[in-house]
This record gives sequence, C-alpha cells and structure tokens, in this order.
Amino acid sequence: MSKSRRRVKAALDKLGLEDTIRETAEATTAQMATDAVGCDVDKIGKSIIFLIGAIGQVVLFITAGGQQVDRRKAEAIVGETLSKADATLIRTTTGFAIGGVSPVGHKTPYPIYFDETLLKYDVIWVAAGTPDMFSASRLTYLHKKYQYKYLILLSNQNNVKMLNIFP
Repeated sequence: MSKSRRRVKAALDKLGLEDTIRETAEATTAQMATDAVGCDVDKIGKSIIFLIGAIGQVVLFITAGGQQVDRRKAEAIVGETLSKADATLIRTTTGFAIGGVSPVGHKTPYPIYFDETLLKYDVIWVAAGTPDMFSASRLTYLHKKYQYKYLILLSNQNNVKMLNIFP
C-alpha cells in the first residue's frame, strides 16, 4: 500500500469513516473517473488547488466533476489573487500527486471549499491519494449530521465552507 493511500486510510479511520477505497485504472479527467467507478460525472469530487498570491498558501476547491471553478468568484471569497498551483507545490503541501488529492490526509492544513452541487448526492467519489484510487464519501450525511466536526477535521482549521462559487 502506498504512503498516500495509508495516509488517506488513517484519516478515514480517525474520522470514524468506512474505508471505501477502490483501486481503478488511472483517471486524469472527471469523465475517466466516472467511467472507472461507474457513476454520474457530478458525483466525482475533483480537487482544484490554487496558490493564494500574497501569502504563498494554497487553497483546495472540491468541485463536482461537471463543474469548473470560476477563479474570479473564488478570489472574491478568499479575498486574494489566486493562481494555479504547480505540481511541486501540490505534492509538497498536500502530500499527494496531481490527480490523487484527497479531501482528507493532507500533510499541512489549508482552507478547503466544497461545491454545493456535491450535496445533491448521498455518495460522491473523491481521490484517495493516487490517481488510481477512489473513495466513496457520504458527504450529504456528514454535512447534515456531523458538519462542524467533519469539515473542521478536513483542514484542521476553522475555515472550511460549503458554498457555490461555480459558474
């Protein structure tokens, strides 16, 4: 088992969540992930990471597979200029390679925002540490029953929000 998968599994265990990690063919697009796990494209939670310009910190947006982050709206919410993070920064900050960034198990804490589109679904699929590992998450259930605890633990900070910043 890879270090990344072990870190995701440990984070799921700490949150009291079932280990639903599934190995698939490597998926580099939301459609490939959809095909790999057999679900609707918007049930794929894809991770988009930006660099916050003035402070050199990253921010993670987990968006429904069929959506795209509107950078201007994201900048308005974050209050800073955002630029795409490069592969080295993503690996250093999250501990995951591009395509494998999970919503749990990060090396360092940073803000995480979820697309409210994901709340429509009982189960969503997110990366689990590598581009060929996916985990089913019951985001709607957690949001309704454990919102505060779960969302805070995702980033180890009190700065995770559920909002719509997508076009």
